[in-house]
Amino acid sequence: MSADQSTVLKMIQAARAAGAAGRNREAEELLTRAAQLAPDHPAVLNEHGLQLMQRGEAAGARDLFRRATHADPRHPALWSNLAASLDALGLYDEELAAIERALTIEPRHPTALLQKAALTERRGDRREAARTYRAALVTLGPETAPPPSLHAALAHARETVRQDDAALALAIEERLAPVRAQHGSGVSRRAEQCIEILAGQRGRYLPQPTFMYFPGIPALEFFDDAEFPWIGAIEAATDAIRAELTQVLASDQAGLEPYVAYPDGVPLDQWRELNRSRRWSAYFLSNQGAAQPAHLARCPRTAEAVKAAPQCDVARHGPNVFFSILEPCTRIPPHTGVTNARLTVHLPLIVPPGCGFRVGAETREWLPGRAWVFDDTIEHEAWNDSDTPRAILIFDVWNPYLSAAERDLVRGAIEAIGSYYGAPPPGLV
Repeated sequence: MSADQSTVLKMIQAARAAGAAGRNREAEELLTRAAQLAPDHPAVLNEHGLQLMQRGEAAGARDLFRRATHADPRHPALWSNLAASLDALGLYDEELAAIERALTIEPRHPTALLQKAALTERRGDRREAARTYRAALVTLGPETAPPPSLHAALAHARETVRQDDAALALAIEERLAPVRAQHGSGVSRRAEQCIEILAGQRGRYLPQPTFMYFPGIPALEFFDDAEFPWIGAIEAATDAIRAELTQVLASDQAGLEPYVAYPDGVPLDQWRELNRSRRWSAYFLSNQGAAQPAHLARCPRTAEAVKAAPQCDVARHGPNVFFSILEPCTRIPPHTGVTNARLTVHLPLIVPPGCGFRVGAETREWLPGRAWVFDDTIEHEAWNDSDTPRAILIFDVWNPYLSAAERDLVRGAIEAIGSYYGAPPPGLV
């Protein structure tokens, strides 16, 4: 790049900054000087075209954008800007041709996709427009901060996609009604979830363990109780377990400890607010495989009840059995667990109104005495919006889709890593 070209680009950047700060006269002067140095430079032509568009002079802007695309036909933004001027002039066929040139160069160009969707919508094809809006939203992604100039278009895109999802879901339901009538209870919940995901009514969440991933086993948010013949015995012991918890809360507050307790120097990320806080506390009967004799002595019936379940027994890592106390107006942020080789059991004991729990795309309300089993490596979160504490019993069990041999291999591998490093593997603390 020559010195003159470098100077031109710096002038353009300075003009943009001046314009963004409201110093329009300064911006115009800088662009004028840049045009004197390089009147046919595509960036200069483009900036002048954008200025004319802001003043409503679409015809003049079109001519400048055409010159810019002729000077640099490989830049998708120039074709997108040309399309915007053609749209303002009502030259929709020419606009589409310019949009297609931009998308030929960069198929994921978000502005060009939004323009194509809007043009398609204007021509009356709302379904195809929704598909293109959806593609534009995917290109941006949740982590991308779009420029303010796109905010209105993106809001419209999201609403159009939402309406299209609802219409699609209705069309699918109309088509599937006779199928449901034919099969009745033979239609599985996983098939229903597949249709919900396809229709945009349900998000797709996959296991994201922080330590060990076991492949080839079902990725289920909540498991069917039928998989766990022991769960009825756990539920039947609810009153006795709650009575022991109540006694603990009355007589052994010192035994409660913050559930999140990272040492200094560890990245806290979403745990910053709850780290070392008793807003989410635990009363352990077994912690990382270490029995807590004093606590077990206070809760013998709870300890006896959980023996019915196949607890995840791994030296220095499991089982884990504890009462989880979530204080009022406290939220546990979205997170994932360490391995899908194990599952997590919740037995609700004290649940005030305003509490909830989400695993993946499914949100549930705790009901005292009604246990459930879920895969905690799928993103999950919990909240207590009430003015009183929420308390549940939590413990982990082996995933029922692992054979005895697979359990032994998993156990041995985790214990070997712990021995190798002389400490629990990262993510298991």
